[in-house]
Amino acid sequence: MSAASPASPARSDAAADGAQQARAFAPASVGNIGVGFDVLGHSIDGPRDIATVRRIEEPVVRIRAIRGDVPGADSLPLEAKRNTAGQALISLRAKLGLAHGFELELDKGIPLGSGLGGSAASCVAALVAANALLAKPLSRDALYEFALDGESVSSGSRHGDNVAPMLLGGVVMATSTRMIPLSVPDWLHAVVVHPDQVLETRRARAVLSDPYPLSLVVKQSAHLALFLTGLQRGDTQLLREGLVDLLVEPRRAPLIPGFAAVKAAALDHAALGASISGAGPSCFAWFASRAQASVAAPAMRAAFADAGFDSRAYVTAVSGPRADVIG
Repeated sequence: MSAASPASPARSDAAADGAQQARAFAPASVGNIGVGFDVLGHSIDGPRDIATVRRIEEPVVRIRAIRGDVPGADSLPLEAKRNTAGQALISLRAKLGLAHGFELELDKGIPLGSGLGGSAASCVAALVAANALLAKPLSRDALYEFALDGESVSSGSRHGDNVAPMLLGGVVMATSTRMIPLSVPDWLHAVVVHPDQVLETRRARAVLSDPYPLSLVVKQSAHLALFLTGLQRGDTQLLREGLVDLLVEPRRAPLIPGFAAVKAAALDHAALGASISGAGPSCFAWFASRAQASVAAPAMRAAFADAGFDSRAYVTAVSGPRADVIG
């Protein structure tokens, strides 16, 4: 009897455990956090997107299906290069020189045009799932550039205020090249309210095109400095003084019916500050305890109801979850 043939060596780009499929989720996020336009964000414990990624031998990225109960999910492009998740995987394959490809299915849980980072969540979930299929998974920092590539498909620019906190969790400062996690007191909580409105990111960015006077930029810089110092020290007074957006909020607020009343309701219920989440129309407020946040959430929803819009409120620790592989 002849000796058995030796087993074929594993492909260098195959997962170490032989896995051919992985699922991952990415949480929603609050982009900008008011004073940190395009550079600050935090994840929230609320809606999420889920990506299922399969390794395929064909050297392409293919989107097999996009599902979800959120309005408009069935209108998202299946062509990979026009989809945030698809483009993120295309960039990953190209940079690593992978011989194999990926097939992707998305389950959307974050509403489109909500200001909760839905486009970012899709590409981050896809990257985290695909990364689990690599022989040598990359660090979260190494995934960042591919997430920026994916996010740019939707927003038209490379900004990491949504993808960075999704990759790392909590509050993150995001530049064009790096993610910096920031200290967050465990008592700090947020209310994030999403009304039944849709505001496209490109429209929300268009109102920011006119220049700002230097004096206003200087005041905003002071607020940002106060905010970051308050976060690092866990100082509620500094956070309250810093969480005041003089640049973006005044121009975007008219695009969100009911916003002024929602912000007022939050401040009337002891919020440290309140503003627009990402490009809107969702709004957020920070509180010094979960108990305060829980009391304020119904009042914020009632303010949107008075404006004629139903809404959903999420009470969450500011130090929210990061994207991860799920069973």
